[in-house]
Amino acid sequence: MSSPFKVVIPARYGASRLPGKPLLECAGRPLIAWVWERARDSGAEEVVVATDDQRIANACRKLGADVAMTHERHRSGTDRISEVIEQRRWDNDTLIVNLQGDEPCMPARLIGQVAADLATCADAGAGTGMATLAYPIADADTLFDPHTVKVVTDAQGFALYFSRAPVPWHRDGFLGKRATLHPGVPFLRHIGLYAYRAGFLRRYVTWEPAPLEIAESLEQLRALWHGERIHVGIAAEEPGPGVDTLDDLRAVAQRLQAEASGGLAGDGAPPA
Repeated sequence: MSSPFKVVIPARYGASRLPGKPLLECAGRPLIAWVWERARDSGAEEVVVATDDQRIANACRKLGADVAMTHERHRSGTDRISEVIEQRRWDNDTLIVNLQGDEPCMPARLIGQVAADLATCADAGAGTGMATLAYPIADADTLFDPHTVKVVTDAQGFALYFSRAPVPWHRDGFLGKRATLHPGVPFLRHIGLYAYRAGFLRRYVTWEPAPLEIAESLEQLRALWHGERIHVGIAAEEPGPGVDTLDDLRAVAQRLQAEASGGLAGDGAPPA
């Protein structure tokens, strides 16, 4: 039997690039409705939308979603989730998946996968409070794109580093040019889907942002800076795009409409 887990969806109104993003129409529904539906289909025992805005709360309650009102001061979704933990008085062993509110194309099975991955690490006594996913990179453009976060792991799948830079750097293959990717190197794209134990998050939010975190603008580096372990599973399928811009919103709407009509197919298996 799989371990029980909860999903918390941080959703704030004041996004700098797309204010009111969770409420923007996407394929005939508010964007947040698609995200909530993915979480609901994941097998989670509880799904909570954590927001700082009554308009988002009202829209989510119309869907039948459980809503937690949180403070507008939070710097990140992780901080917002930590407030939900205290509001709900979840114990330290509670397993929580952070599904970002702008990921309407995140497959439900990946939400369950990252939760199961963290549960397995805990059952094995690995002392891990955090897990995430990655997907193989198949082209050099993706590897060199600073908007695509890369991750390097050890032999057991624990993160060594996350970066916007092309890592690992193939010294001979990339010398003076962007060559094709070397087939023997595990280039991995990080997927921004996290599972935590509540006790880990209670520690995490007491730490100041780390220098590496500030430099890369990647909050997971705070955990590595403080010596915590992050397990990185290989995603069972490639997730669809998130929404950061209006162009993203249009592309996602077309994708969701194609899925609804059965026009988007594929086995979703990682490349060999």
